[in-house]
Amino acid sequence: MNYTHFQKPSRYINREINSIHKKAPVTVALAFPDVYEIGMSHLGMKVLYHIINNLSFTSAERVFAPWTDLEEALKKGGLLLSSLESKRPLREFDIIGFSLQYELSYTTVLHMLDLGGVPVRREERLNAKNSPLVIAGGPCTVNPLPMAAFIDAFLIGDGEEAVPEILHAYHQWKAGGQDNKHSLLQALSDIGGVYVPAFGREKSVSRRY
Repeated sequence: MNYTHFQKPSRYINREINSIHKKAPVTVALAFPDVYEIGMSHLGMKVLYHIINNLSFTSAERVFAPWTDLEEALKKGGLLLSSLESKRPLREFDIIGFSLQYELSYTTVLHMLDLGGVPVRREERLNAKNSPLVIAGGPCTVNPLPMAAFIDAFLIGDGEEAVPEILHAYHQWKAGGQDNKHSLLQALSDIGGVYVPAFGREKSVSRRY
């Protein structure tokens, strides 16, 4: 796609210094439900990008909400929302991690999933073959219930230590050749600070510090 026809094409072309291009068994899309300028000003995004790419078995790429002109072009061309680094469609990642900074971004999360070819509701993804695991963190997860129908797992609290634990659990599950997401969700629910809506309120979840 020729991005010169769109407003602020630098949002999409991936020419930054120090961006990371890496192949790994577990692929993670760090998704920020706003445009590039807003997402890249968020320090937490940079911290997680560094942490995940420093793990030997994971790679992290970034995905931002497109502006309306690119969104229209994606829909007209039958194209999918893709990552900044490799242009991999959102639906081809193992894990999609959203940062929920404010409630007004909730509809953008759903819109990005749809543009990326990912089933929006978590129940649809549960039995869908090769469907990504969708997780969310950030300040809004102190009340995860408004998004519980759409997110597979919430990380409540700080992610510096919890995110590697989540990725280790996913790596073990994937390496075991399993395709039953119930066992994966069970493993995630055993991690401190992780709330899994599929299990309702069976377990109390404390904020991760």
